[in-house]
Amino acid sequence: MNLQSVIDSRDKTTSGPPGPDRAALTRERATALFGRTAPPAPLPPPPPPRGERRLAEPLPGVPVFGEGPVGRVRAWLFVRCGLEFRTVLALAVILLAALGLAFQHYWSGRPRTLHVPPPVPAAAVITPAPVTVPLPSAAPTGVTVDVAGKVARPGLRRLPKGSRVADALTAAGGPLPGADTTALNLARPLADGEQILVGLPAPAPAATTGTATAPLSLNSATPAQLDALPGVGPVLAQHIIDFRTQHGAFTSLQQLRQIPGIGPRKFTTLQPLVHP
Repeated sequence: MNLQSVIDSRDKTTSGPPGPDRAALTRERATALFGRTAPPAPLPPPPPPRGERRLAEPLPGVPVFGEGPVGRVRAWLFVRCGLEFRTVLALAVILLAALGLAFQHYWSGRPRTLHVPPPVPAAAVITPAPVTVPLPSAAPTGVTVDVAGKVARPGLRRLPKGSRVADALTAAGGPLPGADTTALNLARPLADGEQILVGLPAPAPAATTGTATAPLSLNSATPAQLDALPGVGPVLAQHIIDFRTQHGAFTSLQQLRQIPGIGPRKFTTLQPLVHP
C-alpha cells in the first residue's frame, strides 16, 4: 500500500466529504514529509482467455524452433542430441556424397564380361598319311667271308666293303699250286657272309636212301637248318632269319635275291633245296 492510498483512506473516514483544499493540503504535507512518490507500477497483463496458447518468451542462448513438425524435429535434435538442424543437414549431405563415391567406385570396379568374337575356322589342311618305309639295317663297314678249299690259310676273313673275290683269295694266302680257280669270278664283289670255295666242286645235296628229302621251308627253318644248306654258313643263315623278321614270311623264292650274300650262282644252288 502506498502513501496515496493512506491519504485517500483517511479522507474517507473523516466526517463529511473532503474539500479540495484539504486534500491538496494533505498531499503537500505528505510530499514535504516523504518526498515525491513514484507513480504506481503498471498492473500485469490479464491472463489469456481459456483455449488460447500463450507463447513463452525465448530463453537466452536457446534458438527458436517454430511450430509444426519441422519445429518439433528441430527441438528434438537440439534437446536429445545437442545438434542444430543445419548441422544435421550438413552431415546428411556429407553422408550422401560418401555413399555416391562408394557406389561409383563399386560400379567402376565390378567384373565385366568381355564378348570374344567366335573364332574364324581356318582352312582345313589335308595332311597325307605317313608312309612307313622300312629302314634298312645298318650296313656293316666291311664284309666277312669264308674262304675254304685249296688256299694257304682257309677260314674267315674280314675285308673292307667293296672288296672282290680276288681280294679274299689274297687275304687267305692265295690258292695252292694246282688249284683250279676257273669256276670263280675273281672280279665279283664280295657279299657279307659269303663262302668262297677254291678248287672244290659245289657240294651236292645230301643223298638219301629211299625217297628224296623234302625242300626246307624258309618260313619255319631254324638258323641251324639254314646253316646246313650248301654254301650258306652261319652268317648267311642269320641274314635269312633277319630278312624274314623284318619283311614277314617269304612268299616267293625270288626274295632270296634281296639278301646280301646270295648271288645268282648261290640262288641257283639253293632254289631246289628250299621253298617259301
